[in-house]
Amino acid sequence: MRSPLALVVSALALAVCGGGTAALAGVGSSPGHLAGTWSGRYSGAFAGTFTLHWKQTGIRLTGTISLSNPQGRYGITGSVHRSAIQFGTVGAGATYTGSVSGSSMSGSYRSPRGGGHWSAHKTS
Repeated sequence: MRSPLALVVSALALAVCGGGTAALAGVGSSPGHLAGTWSGRYSGAFAGTFTLHWKQTGIRLTGTISLSNPQGRYGITGSVHRSAIQFGTVGAGATYTGSVSGSSMSGSYRSPRGGGHWSAHKTS
């Protein structure tokens, strides 16, 4: 059984994994514009920082998320449609939704133990 924080981290990872190409305003017009490293924070039922490493194929995202609380690294998947993004961690009960604008994204998460808000910016 995973800890509540692990569930939140998993959900955050799903929200960020979205993929898209020219449909994201301000993010770029070439495939893979979300690919790379993103750093962020989450608050609410769980609070901490995270780092996402995304690979993008069309609208689909896959990668890993490293969380500060609970500390760990998890696989994530997601998708992006225009500026809307959703992602979650593989096998966890948390889901993340939000929007992307340029090199930043933010939204909310839900888990079996509560929800909250998250935000991230692209670092590379």
